[in-house]
Amino acid sequence: MSIQGVQLYIQDDHVVMDNGILQVTISNPEGIVTGVSYQGIDNLLEVHNEESNRGYWDLVWSDEGTAGTTGTSYVIKGSKFRVIVENEEQVEISFTRAWSSSLEGKHVPLNIDKRFIMLRGSSGFYSYAIYEHLKEWPGFNLPQTRIVFKLKKDKFRYMAVADNRQRRMPLPEDRSPRRSRPLAYPEAALLVHPVEPEFKGEVDDKYQYSCENKDLYVHGWICSNPPVGWWQITPSNEFRSGGPMKQNLTSHVGPTNLAMFLSAHYVGEDMVLKFQRGEPWKKVFGPVFIYLNTLIDNDDPLWLWEDAKEQMLTEVQSWPYNFPASEDFPKSEQRGGVSGRLQVSDRHVSHDYISANGAYVGLAPPGDAGSWQTESKGYQFWTRTDADGYFLLSDVCTGDYNLYAWVPGFIGDYKKGANVTITPGCDLDMGDLVYEPPRDGRTLWEIGIPDRTAAEFYVPDPDPNYSNKLYVNHPDRFRQYGLWERYADLYPNGDLVYTVGVSDYRTDWFFAQVTRKKDDDKYKGTTWQIKFNLDNVDQTGTYKLRLALATAHVAELQVRINNPEANPPVFTTGVIGHDNTIARHGIHGLYRLYSIDVNGALLIEGENTIFLTQPMCSSALQGLMYDYIRLEAPPSNNSTNKL
Repeated sequence: MSIQGVQLYIQDDHVVMDNGILQVTISNPEGIVTGVSYQGIDNLLEVHNEESNRGYWDLVWSDEGTAGTTGTSYVIKGSKFRVIVENEEQVEISFTRAWSSSLEGKHVPLNIDKRFIMLRGSSGFYSYAIYEHLKEWPGFNLPQTRIVFKLKKDKFRYMAVADNRQRRMPLPEDRSPRRSRPLAYPEAALLVHPVEPEFKGEVDDKYQYSCENKDLYVHGWICSNPPVGWWQITPSNEFRSGGPMKQNLTSHVGPTNLAMFLSAHYVGEDMVLKFQRGEPWKKVFGPVFIYLNTLIDNDDPLWLWEDAKEQMLTEVQSWPYNFPASEDFPKSEQRGGVSGRLQVSDRHVSHDYISANGAYVGLAPPGDAGSWQTESKGYQFWTRTDADGYFLLSDVCTGDYNLYAWVPGFIGDYKKGANVTITPGCDLDMGDLVYEPPRDGRTLWEIGIPDRTAAEFYVPDPDPNYSNKLYVNHPDRFRQYGLWERYADLYPNGDLVYTVGVSDYRTDWFFAQVTRKKDDDKYKGTTWQIKFNLDNVDQTGTYKLRLALATAHVAELQVRINNPEANPPVFTTGVIGHDNTIARHGIHGLYRLYSIDVNGALLIEGENTIFLTQPMCSSALQGLMYDYIRLEAPPSNNSTNKL
């Protein structure tokens, strides 16, 4: 590795950061990355693209009051360049664009300061940005912001998102109209005449490579000749929206490499950042690290992925970084910490407290239990408990938070009642916290596993004409295209019927309650049945049906008991959800829990049937995924009854 100091060269239209390992060229004053030179390759970015379409920050915005998740796409271009730090150890440069009232209606009302950092001896560069909205400025919506890098298509052909999610990728021209066939939505294309025959008959769709925030630390591309890796490393999720389970795009055909900070994907409009006039706001996105590597004493290009994972761990352990110059990015000594222990109290599972093993515990802005799922204005800090329920949240930015949690194996959301105030250097011990999940009576029967996903249910093989080879015999088989159409293939003559005690949810419960296509190419809703026996019924008691949904998209769930024609139904969710999880090959979106009172007079001794109807049917992509269903007996006077 070179030990040359970092150099900054300022030209008329560009600036260049050079540490002897790589050179990064950025347009001046726009702040667009136009070139990255490394290992004898003059530019790793696609030189056939315009300079403004190679490496850039962008956002989507709309005026206050606008509905939906779309808006005006804007590549963020600075109007002023400044040198923040310049010495042999580090260069940090700034590209700012300021807002004024003369821009109202034309540009997003934000001051934006984009920063780039290069360190001595570092095989890469960092980028972060400070977004600020002043109190007197007009309101607006911000559905998305991110960093985009578009790499050389003739160099970077192998993409890696995870150990078991990596492959050689098609070329961007394979998606052109003459080489592909459009599918149900623009992002999905069937490759009919690809440049290389190996991709013929495959589906390409960027959403097949989405990833949950909790697993989204490093992803990127490998060039085999010369052996070079390009990796986007995000060492912390604190500035990402939506919590640990929120899904975001990663890399996709282009070759494109993304750093997603805010998006509505797998959630919908509830995730859109919305501001009103009179609402001040400031947030730092990043820093993220663009890491470049090459082979030294090795001839296997896949080693580059292993090395990138090691570098990711180094970056995570270095968080929060001590080198960003902005006062808006707090260093470790300016942050605080929280620790404690979480236990679960469910008398129908155990007389004793149950250690919350592997629970997700987090600090997020104050709100209702579970509100962190759609929170996007502030910062979030999450960890998982150990086997005994102990947790530690360190390096938390100062401010007021609520402490939230959810526990795999139990339904519902935990929220500690009082706000948690973090001050510089604090070390708060929360002591023993107890979560009492929703529970009225003992479990009569249950379907699924309460883990906020539908992954345990039956996911079919795809139509062989619409396959992605990566996901054949893969744990994430739900990422295949068109699985919603397989429901009618598997249930051609009637909808799903599940018999408690006989059926197995792993094979007999389809992972998504979708619509059914009719002969006239229109769709109809579906009604699933759960059949179960009761030896005796408390006619005057109130049973409880717990319905946990893993996702919903323009759907409604109606519940009827023993009478499929009952009007009104016993319960309806009303129309819910814009998660779009079915189309985007997810296995969950937003978590929703419904607790439904069932009058004992509706039940009979012997066989009973619950009818679950999803009537919304204007497209193939509407529907629900279930997380978990449970029927509880009426509350017992003997509160110590065990299951």
